[in-house]
Amino acid sequence: MLVLSLGILSGCQAISEAEKPQTPSQAAGFAPGTEEEFMLDIGRRIYFAEGSSDLDDKGREIALRQAAWLKANPRWLAKIQGHADEPGGEAANKRLSERRAKAVYDLLIAQGVEAKRIWIKGYGIERPETDCDPAECTRLNRRVTVNLREEYDDTAPQR
Repeated sequence: MLVLSLGILSGCQAISEAEKPQTPSQAAGFAPGTEEEFMLDIGRRIYFAEGSSDLDDKGREIALRQAAWLKANPRWLAKIQGHADEPGGEAANKRLSERRAKAVYDLLIAQGVEAKRIWIKGYGIERPETDCDPAECTRLNRRVTVNLREEYDDTAPQR
């Protein structure tokens, strides 16, 4: 039986580079370490339940991929933008969006991303998704978007 198994294994050939599955960014012709790779392969948006700033399993998975990518690509800075949907009033939504951004920030820091490379901004309902069905837009507005930056913007804390 062992001889047969070894014979089967020795008949296997290595997969060539051309046959390896490509990531979406590779298929589109983008190089590793680019903003396009981050957006297409890692994901820059994390969605939240209504009224919540807790990362669910899918959100945590995306944030963990973001952390690994940011650690592997130290030239990038990241602005973590929190958003909210309509119910709750302007001040409450601003605080909720900040808590959402902070939840992602805290996970990135816990995974070893340098704090000096990332910062948060809560936008509340200021920047809603609008190119969608109203019910879908409401869900899409409960999000954090991680945007890569090459330099600090005016929302970054003084360094």
